[in-house]
Amino acid sequence: MRISRFLISATILLSISSCSKTLLRPIPIINSLLLKTATTHREPSLGNDLLVTLANKQGKEIIELINIRNGKKIALPGANKSDAQVISISVNSDGERMALIRQRGSKTELLIYRRRSGTIQKLELIPQGVPKQVSIDAEGRVLAVQVSRNGRWDIDLIQVKS
Repeated sequence: MRISRFLISATILLSISSCSKTLLRPIPIINSLLLKTATTHREPSLGNDLLVTLANKQGKEIIELINIRNGKKIALPGANKSDAQVISISVNSDGERMALIRQRGSKTELLIYRRRSGTIQKLELIPQGVPKQVSIDAEGRVLAVQVSRNGRWDIDLIQVKS
């Protein structure tokens, strides 16, 4: 009885995994666009119809937002600063808010970028620490931030005010 249940479970699992292999395919339009727009891309984050990445263009990484339905890039006024390097980025579901961590000089900053207004809001970590990676929720209201404090890694959940 146990062996037959095991075989049935294994057969179902193999069927599911073999089916999933056929479903995992690159999206040629977006992938070819990514290859054309930059040398490399990293830190992908998906909203509903949007992809945000850090794109390396001529040795400088910039934030790039792409509509994955039509393949068009979306302008991000005020998001890319020539004196800063973005370390981590995340976009909410409608692409209105992005959470980012950037390095400016000797400072590492946690920020919220609001696309509609083109504004950046700096967020303070309490207690202080050095942010390393960020993720924003679908509604753009809560951040999960990986923070280094006193030689250990912490995760802070931060509520973003409107």
